[in-house]
Amino acid sequence: MITVSIMDAAMTYTKEDGYVGKVQFSVEGHAHEYEITLHSKRGTDWGYGLFFLNESGKEEQLEQVEDELEENDELFDQLVQAAKDKLAP
Repeated sequence: MITVSIMDAAMTYTKEDGYVGKVQFSVEGHAHEYEITLHSKRGTDWGYGLFFLNESGKEEQLEQVEDELEENDELFDQLVQAAKDKLAP
C-alpha cells in the first residue's frame, strides 16, 4: 500500500465534455510527483490517465502507482473526491 499526499486538485463540468478533473499528488518514497487526469460524462464511471507531474521518473514507480489505483478503490475514490471538492458551483 502506498501513502499519497494531495498537493492540488481541480475539476470543471460542461455539458459537452462532462466532468474533467486533475489531481497533483506525491507518493511517499518516490522522487517525483504525479498528476492524474480524470474524465466522466455523468460523474459515475471515471476514466483516467496517470503522468509524472514535472519531470519523468522511474517507469517502475509509475507502474506501482497505477497498479495501486487499479486495486485500491479507496485511493482512487480519494483522488476523485479531491477533484470533485474543487468543482465550481
